[in-house]
Amino acid sequence: MDRTHPNPAQELPAAAPGDAAVGASVPGSSPALPDLPADPIAAILQVLRQGERFLVCSHARPDGDAVGSMLAVGMLLQQMGKRADLVSADRIPAIYRGLPGAGDIRSALRVHGPYDAVILLECDGVDRARLRGLEGFFLINIDHHVSGSTFAQINWIDCQVASVGEMVYRLALAAGATITPQMATCLYTTVLTDTGGFCYGATRASTFALARDLVLAGADPVRIAQDVYFSTSTSRILLLGAALSNLKREGRVAWLWVTHQDMVRTCASEEDCEGIVNYAVCISGVEVAVFLRELPERRIRLSLRSKGKVNVAAIAERLGGGGHESASGCTLEGPLPRALDEIFAELRKSVTNFSTDPH
Repeated sequence: MDRTHPNPAQELPAAAPGDAAVGASVPGSSPALPDLPADPIAAILQVLRQGERFLVCSHARPDGDAVGSMLAVGMLLQQMGKRADLVSADRIPAIYRGLPGAGDIRSALRVHGPYDAVILLECDGVDRARLRGLEGFFLINIDHHVSGSTFAQINWIDCQVASVGEMVYRLALAAGATITPQMATCLYTTVLTDTGGFCYGATRASTFALARDLVLAGADPVRIAQDVYFSTSTSRILLLGAALSNLKREGRVAWLWVTHQDMVRTCASEEDCEGIVNYAVCISGVEVAVFLRELPERRIRLSLRSKGKVNVAAIAERLGGGGHESASGCTLEGPLPRALDEIFAELRKSVTNFSTDPH
């Protein structure tokens, strides 16, 4: 079917069994709307149709799924005749600033209403957005992480999909929206980036079917891939060199790190760290990789990757973080040797034959 034309809601099934549905009112927050349907998609659409102005946000340090999903939700609301404010606590990474409508996302640390509802994408709690002023609003939580939690008035959590963008696509179809080439471009970006270029464990036949639909709707897969993977800054390459010079391996685990001084010396930004961990996990025989970055206040931010046999989301959750089973993160207290000891203690519990070199 040509997805550039409006799609009736009945073409797409309601939320699948096992999806988190409408949650009870959260103590201390705005009350739930009366008579909301049990199905989360239907409940979300009821709130959107009844309201006029909405805030759309995602987690701090937004990635491709966060940015693309925010933009697609904004386009959906615009088609519905609604007003949408798109806000991020951090600046949008350079590789996503060319997405349609990316200039509409503004950076702020505090938001001001009035809003009929706040749509939180990829957040396991209000704090993940790192935006002040969200308290007291009616919250809609759309997430696909295994660490997702039911903190909002409406909670739609589906851990089986490859990206939140896939859920936004389902919502747009249910709303009868037109999947325009601009929306398709944003949604294809969510799928491409959150599957690691169709490499991570959440990639299924349905993922490729969705990618096909989005290409038919006008997304250019070659252009999007070039923008994401072949638009590297000089500072990132210099930072990568610093990280690779620190590369270590013990059996099935590899790790690498950069110091705050490395960041300063290479003029690198936070977004330049994205994907560096993949250079360690791609080593033959390695099952889990860790990238550690020293923050200015000397805390240590970790990115964890797995080839699928180890659930790194569970490891990250035990350390106060979260994410996907094959890609997750957390932040630990420094200095670097202390953080290494802490993460190794967790990895030894989870990685079979931790120190055994398969070669």
